[in-house]
Amino acid sequence: MSGAARFLALGDSYSIGEGVAAEGRWPAQLVALLGEAGIVLEAPEYIATTGWTTDELQAGIAAAAPQGPFALVSLGIGVNNQYRGWPLETYRTQFGELLAQAIELAGGRPRRVVVLSIPDWGRTPFARQQGRDADLVAGEIDAFNAAAAALCAQAGVAFVEITAASRDQASDITMLVDDGLHPSALMYAHWARQALLPARRALSA
Repeated sequence: MSGAARFLALGDSYSIGEGVAAEGRWPAQLVALLGEAGIVLEAPEYIATTGWTTDELQAGIAAAAPQGPFALVSLGIGVNNQYRGWPLETYRTQFGELLAQAIELAGGRPRRVVVLSIPDWGRTPFARQQGRDADLVAGEIDAFNAAAAALCAQAGVAFVEITAASRDQASDITMLVDDGLHPSALMYAHWARQALLPARRALSA
């Protein structure tokens, strides 16, 4: 693949990198890793805002009206649906619609789309301060991720699992920013490495 191609990152705080510098966001770190492998992408374009739910991301995409096709599209959304106690079925329906939009923005090529699983915030210091039930949060996030993974499998889209690592790293303060909730650039580096192989496959398709 020669020349720079475009990358669109869709999501919430985990895509926009709440609390980290732009170069520390996982999509930006992924671009750097791809560059080291000789695959040149432009700096990521983002449609992502901290706190967004699936319907708010849908509205954000409609407002931004991005013009595809993009060589790579990432999607990561749903934690705020779970945080607000929204029904799983609402998430399943709206995630499916967002997945279809992501594929369309990737020129109708599902292999050019990469979806990240929802990380588990239930074991973070923030969650403990709120008195959240870590097991309950984990169960709900697992259900949301299972729904997303099934839809990705049906569509032929890569689903990148980063949830287990987010649980393992929740007690390591170096993996979180000062709010005790959002990932640091170190945790995002792990996500970028997990997404590297699917992204390389996507860009060689």
